[in-house]
Amino acid sequence: QVQLVESGGGLVQAGGSLRLSCAASVRTFNWYAMGWFRQAPGREREFVAAISGGGASTNYADSAKGRFTISRDNAKNTVYLQMNSLKPEDTAVYYCAGRTGPIIRYAYAYDYWGQGTQVTVSS
Repeated sequence: QVQLVESGGGLVQAGGSLRLSCAASVRTFNWYAMGWFRQAPGREREFVAAISGGGASTNYADSAKGRFTISRDNAKNTVYLQMNSLKPEDTAVYYCAGRTGPIIRYAYAYDYWGQGTQVTVSS
């Protein structure tokens, strides 16, 4: 069983930055592709970014390209999401998720989920 715990959310003004972290309790962290998703009130959960187990491959939603960076430190069993130039429309609960196999943009393909961390961007 893989447990994921997110941290780093908070309240930030538009144009500011936040770095989210997701710590995994698993011995073989590098086996897992990791993704970040977000869900705003009244909206479906949407893909933000994903990274392969070794970190060589990444994929971003169009809304995240150029502003967000996903990375991982397999020695620390942690995946990060650096978010810059934040906008009010980035306000959501952000979830990290893990799956064995290649990276994929679809939430249904992920087997393990964290509890989420709230990001609020004020205008």
